[in-house]
Amino acid sequence: MANHSSPSSSPAHAPTAYTATRSTIAGQPLSPEQLSRIDAWWRAANYLSLGMIYLRDNPLLAEPLQPDHIKNRLLGHWGSSPGLAFIYAHLNRLLCATDRFPDLEMIFLAGPGHGAPGVLGPLYLEGSYSQIYPDKGQDTAGLLAFFRQFSFPGGIGSHCTPETPGSIHEGGELGYVLSHACGAAFDHPHLLVAAVVGDGEAETAALATSWHINKFLHPGRDGAVLPILHLNGYKINNPTLLSRIPDEELASLLRGYGWSPCFVEGSDPHSMHQAMAATVDHCIERIRTIQSAARSARHGAIPRPHWPMIVLRSPKGWTAPRQVDGHYLEGFWRAHQVPVADVKTNPAHLRLLEDWMRSLQPADFFGPDGRLAPWFATLAPEGSRRMGLHPATNGGSSSPLRLPDFTTYALPLDRPAVHRAENTRPLGLMLRDTLCLNPQSFRLFGPDETTSNKLDAAYQISGKFWNEARLPEDEDGGHLDPEGRVLEMLSEHTLEGMLEGYLLTGRHGFFSTYESFVHVIDSMFNQHAKWLEIARRLDWRRPVASLNLLITSTVWRQDHNGFTHQDPGFLDLVVNKSASVTRIYLPPDVNSLLSVADHCLRSRNYINVIVSDKQNHLQYMDMDAAIRHCTKGIGIWDWASNDQGLEPDLVMASAGDIPTLEALAATALLRRTFPDLRIRFVNVVDLFRMQPRSEHPHGLTDTEFDALFTTDRPVLFNFHGYPWLIHRLAYRRHNHANLHVRGYKEQGSINTPLELAICNNIDRFSLAIDAIDRVPRLRCIGAHAREQFRDRQLACRQYAYHHGVDAPEEANWQWPF
Repeated sequence: MANHSSPSSSPAHAPTAYTATRSTIAGQPLSPEQLSRIDAWWRAANYLSLGMIYLRDNPLLAEPLQPDHIKNRLLGHWGSSPGLAFIYAHLNRLLCATDRFPDLEMIFLAGPGHGAPGVLGPLYLEGSYSQIYPDKGQDTAGLLAFFRQFSFPGGIGSHCTPETPGSIHEGGELGYVLSHACGAAFDHPHLLVAAVVGDGEAETAALATSWHINKFLHPGRDGAVLPILHLNGYKINNPTLLSRIPDEELASLLRGYGWSPCFVEGSDPHSMHQAMAATVDHCIERIRTIQSAARSARHGAIPRPHWPMIVLRSPKGWTAPRQVDGHYLEGFWRAHQVPVADVKTNPAHLRLLEDWMRSLQPADFFGPDGRLAPWFATLAPEGSRRMGLHPATNGGSSSPLRLPDFTTYALPLDRPAVHRAENTRPLGLMLRDTLCLNPQSFRLFGPDETTSNKLDAAYQISGKFWNEARLPEDEDGGHLDPEGRVLEMLSEHTLEGMLEGYLLTGRHGFFSTYESFVHVIDSMFNQHAKWLEIARRLDWRRPVASLNLLITSTVWRQDHNGFTHQDPGFLDLVVNKSASVTRIYLPPDVNSLLSVADHCLRSRNYINVIVSDKQNHLQYMDMDAAIRHCTKGIGIWDWASNDQGLEPDLVMASAGDIPTLEALAATALLRRTFPDLRIRFVNVVDLFRMQPRSEHPHGLTDTEFDALFTTDRPVLFNFHGYPWLIHRLAYRRHNHANLHVRGYKEQGSINTPLELAICNNIDRFSLAIDAIDRVPRLRCIGAHAREQFRDRQLACRQYAYHHGVDAPEEANWQWPF
């Protein structure tokens, strides 16, 4: 039998909200009238939260509550909502204090995933919600519509979704609130981002790394983030770790991260209001002092400040009945979701809900017509000072990105497939000049890989932001820069979150990472794609710059890191998302990469995934040809084909740099061996061209597809990723039965590049052999050639095993015609 220790036998009693209010910052700044009104405002927000969860009628409780007034399906979450509304009320008080803070700008990010009622209620009270949605006006009919839409078919969800005014953070997945907040604060010197961290959220890996955002905020040029760690003690069904450790230990942890924590703890509303008011006043003043000192300092490195933050400990489901039917509710995990779930069928519980809602004294804030008491206007900021209507939360107000002429970085070519170059290095030059042209609205993000990815030309304009200690040896190529606009941290989560916050508030950025590690942000990509998909349906949401991901150090050049670093599967994930927001590009050379990058940086409301390796590769197109090819997204390479004016015997197709090289080499083998074999060579840059237009706006029509791939000839498609992805995109095409895709199939180790290709059957010899097997007239006459190709393949593997490199004649292959 398990031995469960009782609380009395524990080494120390757990911290609790059920004691006298405790606060790091002393003071009672609220007058009796201010205290009464802010408490009434909070009670009104809590009433709205309960109305959203429960009511489909009788929104003002004008008559006794009846089962027919209750929604048939109760959804939503109460537990974090009172705490969120409590925080919102106190931040709004500062925004209303125009005499003290005339230039204060603030936005609110709710990290707890299911706390939407605690944000929607304040948005309704401040008038933001009704301004965006006039049918949800501040009267009885509008209030009823506001209640009915919540967690209801055809309505809105229980997170702070894109439909929520003032939201740039959905909370559908936990852990990203601080990184989003940091990105929003970049280059917004007057903006304060209040970011509420749920204590369950604080247990995630993404949140744990994002405490380090304070190392990336420049107090002179950036805004500030005010983290508010909300300890309500419980997740869905368990205590939270940070709520149970002693305050001293928690304070030491947060101070170790570089924050200056201020605690506000308790459950008595009136004393908690005073404590919270004193604390937020202190934090704002401290932030202003830090920023003023930095902005009046002379040029040079500014020491990293210890920014303030708040730790708010309040009960889970604050203000709910402490117990129901002998079981704890307020202050326990049972308050997490619908606090009393059977009110429609249990008369006693229905009365309990009614008594609870009436105890919030709705007559204090609602008139008989559902309009708010006139004094409520004094508790709401005006215009865009309202957190629900700040321009930063709706695409910002920055000017479009200024881009250099990408053709000036072109690699000159006199012949295709003869010269070699590093594909990403010219892109680094283009990004360098983009940084120069947009000194306050463009940043580069990457996890310690900017130099590795050959984008280090950016350092000629801007180093890596660094405001920590420096050593003398850092001057030897460290590129550390207290004013840097290149952001590096070995956390894809934190960087991706920063970039998303930066984009959603109106700026522009570029993210590069290794292909094997882009999976770290799989779910973040999912969430951002969903955000964009919903936002594009809302006519009031302004477009934002696209999220541009450069995936490099790809699977086919992970011959040195081996099997663990060989995974092109991120593309499969991208294809799962809505066709209205996703784009995938596989430019095979320098000039096509430049053309694609320019297009992506100019675009809005998309996620553009660009796959391009950083190593030396054959170059195929001059700039004019690259622009034409990328504009089409797919096309026949006439110089590599010999079927002009005739029907091809075979279509050889490729997508990706190494697959294109091997497909071309296979084509050359076949043409030399069988001079009368007619081969059409097709290259794909825009992967979604493979899909029917009915499924993706970039898709080819069937007529266009058939013109390229024929309706009855064998097609060998050499693909960068997993082969079944091409089949998935093209399964409805007329010639799908003759489409044979080669790609990565989980075979690899410490291989040479050619040997890795051989392991996965995308190499030139495997493709040539496959062509002999697929073209009917070659099956007999090609037997000797088949053996020769197989012998050469075996010889290449033996050479690699013996010398550790590929045979020179294959490694240095060029187009022979």
